[in-house]
This record gives sequence, structure tokens and C-alpha cells, in this order.
Amino acid sequence: MVLRILTAVALFIDAGVHLFLAPGHQDAPPGVISQGTLFLLEAAAAVLVGLWVLVRGSRASYAAALVVAFSAFAAVMLYRYVDVPAFGPFPAMYDPVWFFSKTLSAVAEGAGTILAAAGLVRSNRARRGAPDAARHDTVRRDT
Repeated sequence: MVLRILTAVALFIDAGVHLFLAPGHQDAPPGVISQGTLFLLEAAAAVLVGLWVLVRGSRASYAAALVVAFSAFAAVMLYRYVDVPAFGPFPAMYDPVWFFSKTLSAVAEGAGTILAAAGLVRSNRARRGAPDAARHDTVRRDT
């Protein structure tokens, strides 16, 4: 249960930071998705998946948490260190400065990635271990 709570908290921090920053990034030329809209989509995904992990703690929920947390972490690192030009409907989001909110979200996303990966590994082991344990108990009863 602790792993579920910590994973959800990391996702909720990520969502909170993106919700906080979204209003300041709504300007976009026609035909381009604003960075603020992308932040709102990230926040929504993080909240929904965080709730799913908290309530279920299933392999699928941890896998979704891994995707959401890692994709957000990869994006913040990419746009911090690489000046990616606008492409298609996506804006250029290069921001070479670390500030508190950005740092907080990056730490939460990195932690969420690690926690979700740990949850996924743990749920995979538990899933594989259940049939082995049942088979072991059957062998003991027969002997």
C-alpha cells in the first residue's frame, strides 16, 4: 500500500505543478496546441492514473503510471537541454532555466517513474509467484 500511495503522490505533485503553470502558457499561434493545453492534458492524465494506482494498484495501473511519469520526465529533460523547434501542432518549448516549480515536477516525475517501475516489477513477481506457491502447496499435500 505504501508503494501505491507514494506513486500516486508523485503523480499528484506532477499534476499540481502542471495545473499551476498552465495559465501562463496559453498563448499559441493558430493551428498550434498551446504549451498550457499540453500541461492541462498532462495534469489530467497524472490525476486519473494516480487515482487508478491508489485505488487498484494493478499491473495495468502501474504500467500507465510508468508511461505518464516517464513521458513527463523525458519531456522536461528534453526541453531543458535541447532546443526542439515547433513541429506539427506542437509548439517549441525550450526552457533552459531551472526554477522551483519545474524542479519540483522533474523530481516528482523521476520519483514517479522509479516507483511505478518498482510497482510493476513487484506486481509481475506476485503474479508469477502465485501459481508457483499453489503448485508447491499441492506437492506438499501429496507427499
